[in-house]
Parts: sequence; structure tokens; C-alpha cells
Amino acid sequence: MIDRVNKPRVRFAPSPTGYLHVGSARTAIFNWLFARKHQGRFLLRIEDTDVARSGLDMVEAIFSSLRWLGLNWDEEPIFQSRRFEIYQKYAEQMVADNQAYKCFCTKEKLQAEREKARKEKRTFRYDRTCLRLSDAKKAKLESGGAPHAVRLKVDEGRTAFFDEVFGDVQVDHEQLDDFIILRSDGKPTYHLAVVVDDHEMEITHVIRGDDHLSNTPKHILLYNAFGWETPKFVHLPLILGPDRQRLSKRHGATAVSEYKTAGYLPEAMFNFLALLGWSSGDDRESFSRDQLIEEFDLSGIMKKSAVFDERKLEWMNNQYIMARDDESLLKLTIPRLEASGLVSSEFVKENKTYLLKIMALLKPRMRRLSDFPDMASYFFRAPESYDEKAVKKHWKGPDLVDKFHRLIDRLGNIEDFHPDEIETAIRSLAEELDMSAAKLIHPTRVALTGAPASPGLFEVMELLGKDTVIRRLEKAVDFVEHHLNAEVAIN
Repeated sequence: MIDRVNKPRVRFAPSPTGYLHVGSARTAIFNWLFARKHQGRFLLRIEDTDVARSGLDMVEAIFSSLRWLGLNWDEEPIFQSRRFEIYQKYAEQMVADNQAYKCFCTKEKLQAEREKARKEKRTFRYDRTCLRLSDAKKAKLESGGAPHAVRLKVDEGRTAFFDEVFGDVQVDHEQLDDFIILRSDGKPTYHLAVVVDDHEMEITHVIRGDDHLSNTPKHILLYNAFGWETPKFVHLPLILGPDRQRLSKRHGATAVSEYKTAGYLPEAMFNFLALLGWSSGDDRESFSRDQLIEEFDLSGIMKKSAVFDERKLEWMNNQYIMARDDESLLKLTIPRLEASGLVSSEFVKENKTYLLKIMALLKPRMRRLSDFPDMASYFFRAPESYDEKAVKKHWKGPDLVDKFHRLIDRLGNIEDFHPDEIETAIRSLAEELDMSAAKLIHPTRVALTGAPASPGLFEVMELLGKDTVIRRLEKAVDFVEHHLNAEVAIN
């Protein structure tokens, strides 16, 4: 007897026909949390019965995404493509036990019957032609090598089960027909493979998306036909896009690997997905992994579909970025910096302290790690252009050049180029010019960074250094004199 209370065994069973979808990752996380909460086992099964569409590259991509999320599995993964003989053996057993029967109907015959049902506006149900075949007729078909599928006999009645999320569910067998469990090519259908594997893997709780809720009655019929104990069922509402439609490519990125590439931290992605459709019962939005394990309970899964809000994910990622130490963040962003061409590997080796200071200054503003190269670009090279709106807003007035010249002189006299000294110099000059400090700070920011916004200007100036600041201010003066003044003259 499996210990279904104290030592649960759960599985995550992706199909390697594509990358790991965020919805599938959420399912994996719920399974993993449940297993860890109860000191159970989290197993992995690759459902690759569709050999033509499955690939080892996709398998490795799924493994890689699971590892990135920190979802370690406890036993060697099971591959369904290596178990066809096992499924065939069980199907043959079902036929021998009179629980199932061979169906010799051709695809063309079945398609014609489906088309007829469609025209007559009725639900197609297999008419059990092959169940009524005489022994002699079956023997003749078999001896002639006629291909056949295997169908489960579904008698009249109804199947009832309890789902941990949706409660009591009942399905009348009139809604079902004698469904195929083994195809004519010897490959199992999803229904047979899933039930056989879950039984042999001793799965106690089947936690999966609610798109499989309609499959569950068929699975229970198979469990009953084999005389096996059924697991508990937990069906998770699907994840929706902002338009309340099923999350898909039209909403943007859907693969976990895409979010990794975009610069999301795995701990942020894990936290975000764990809260899609589950609640601890309070308003907390930030959990450590250990806290999620401690708090996770099936009763917290919501019936209502969750909406994937990427803005919230960005906010959460920023919180995790802020919690990270500067050195670990720099290690993650250096490849991006080098790929952008802003720095070389030699520069990184020789200027680690400088890079760490930049990271400390920028990380409060970073939503994703991929933001760093663009945000940090002015620390490595002078701006090639100036934000047009910022120029129109802050670079105006006939005395702008004179202000820049006076600021250059004032900054040139600072011996200790420290934020406090820089701030004192700028504010005192603004007071002498009878203007607010902001009217000097904003034009200076545009001159130094090319952008309308940045971290604290005085800290930025310290990191750039006095010589660089003065050079960029002189370049801004040249731009104003040769571009803005020329435009004014033309107008």
C-alpha cells in the first residue's frame, strides 16, 4: 500500500515537442512544492510517444529550464518512447480479460461515420461494430494480418470522482464511447500510457492542468478495469493572458527559456509562477523558496484562472535584483555587457571596482538584467545623441551656453570630486544665477548621459570622473552652438 498521506509521489510529465511553457513550469512548481512540503518524491516523465515531433534537443531544453528554476527531481526520468512493449502487454491483458477488444475499422470508415454524425448534428460515438464480430470473422482478419487498434469497453453508467480543486465531478458514460487505448501501429494513446505509468511509478497525486479534467473519467475507467487504486486528482486552472484568453505566443514570450534570456532571475520567476493561481491566505507577494515549501497547501489553489501580468513579474524581478549582492549581479550581467560591445574582457578584469559601483547605482532601476547594458552605456562611452524630448525641455534659453561654461569652471576647481562637493558647487552656482537647482541639474544630466533620467546626478558625476564630465559638458556646448543655435536662426 502506498503511503498517500505522509510520503506522496508526484510527477511532472512534459511532452518534448517544444520548449517548457510557463504554464507547464507552474504545474511543475506546484508538484515540486507539494512533494517537498510532505517529504515526498518529485518524479519526471517525458511523454514522447509522438516520436516524430519529439527531440532530444527539446528534452535537454526542458531539463535546462527545470534546473534553472531549481526544480530537482528525485529519480531517473522515465521516457515513454522506451516503454511501448509494456503498454502493448497491458493492452493485450485487457483484451484477454474481456475489458477491451480489437477494432479492425479503418481510418476511412471511422472518418466517414464522423462526417455523417456531423451532418446529422449529433455526437459521434463508435457503434461497437468490432465488438460484435464473430470469433470466426476476428480469426480471419487476424490471420490476414489486418491492422487493428484496441478499444476499452465502456459500459452504461457514470463515473464520479473528487477533484481537490473542483470538488465532486460526475460524467455519464453516454458522453464517452469505447475509446482507443492502443493504436493500430502499436503505440499507446495518451490515456493508456498515463495510467500505466502513473501506476508503475506509484504516483499518489496527479497534479496537472484542468485541460485534462475531461480525460480523468477515462483514466478512472482504466484504473478500475485493471483493478488498481486511483491516485488523487488535482486539476489546475489554466493561465490566461491579459485579454483573458489562454496564454499563447500572441501575448509575447511563453517559454521559460525566453524569460531567462530576457534577464529574469530564477528565484523571481519561481516566486511569480508559484503565486499564479495559489494563495497562502494572506497578502504576501514575496516568498523565499523555503517559505513557499512551508506554506504550500492544495487548499490554496484557486478555481479561477490566473492572469499572467508581465508588469508584476518585472516588479517582482526588481525586488529580487535589489536583494542580490552587487558582485553576483555583475557576474550575471558581464556576458551581456561584453556582447553589447561596451566592454572587453580585459576591461572587466582591470575595472571590477568601477563596475561594481555602477551596478550598485543602477540596480534599483533595473527591471531585468538585460536592462543593464543600455542603462549603463554612458558610463563607458559618451552619448552619441541626446534625447530629443529632453533637449527641447531642458536645453533652452539664450544663456544655456554661458551656464554650461560657468559650470565647467566651477567643477574644474573641485579638488575632491565627491558627490557632496559636486552638489555644493552646482547648488551654489544655481543660487548665483538666481534659478532653481533643478534648472541646472536637468540640462547637465542630458549633457552627461544623453537621457532624461538617471540615478542621482551627483553620484553619476563622481563615477564618470571630473575629466570625463568636463569633456562631455564641452561637447554639449559645441552641440548647442552648432545645432540648436543654427535651428533657432533658421526658424
